[in-house]
Amino acid sequence: MTTVTETGTAFGAVEHTAVHFDDLDAMGILHNSRYAVLVERAVSQWWADRGVSFTGGRPTTPDAFNAVREYAIIFHRPVASVGDIAVHFWLDRLGGSSASYGFRVTSLDGEVVYAEGRRVNIRLDPATMRPVPWTDHARTLATALIR
Repeated sequence: MTTVTETGTAFGAVEHTAVHFDDLDAMGILHNSRYAVLVERAVSQWWADRGVSFTGGRPTTPDAFNAVREYAIIFHRPVASVGDIAVHFWLDRLGGSSASYGFRVTSLDGEVVYAEGRRVNIRLDPATMRPVPWTDHARTLATALIR
């Protein structure tokens, strides 16, 4: 299943997220560490909208218990103002217990790419903190994100 977004993207999903004044550094641009937060918020919101999140400090499904194993980013242009931006993300690969995402942080219309990168999440067993397979439910939901 492919999702066509408002930016004309034929794969993955796009979530809008806000850049706040306190996300900017002393030079008035989005601090490099905040990009990871914006990507996290976008990906988390997409999954939460489908029932995979945390409520009262507990995961709503086993698949919500996962951690970022790897994160890489390339910066192209600075974000130099507050307001909404878009995070376009997709799955390049869904492994047994891993999920390899690609992402782009863009203007709302998708014309300006501020940064792009990848992140890998690993589903964990809460008792052992060891990798465990994604459930069939998560795999079904994830098909909408596969590139």
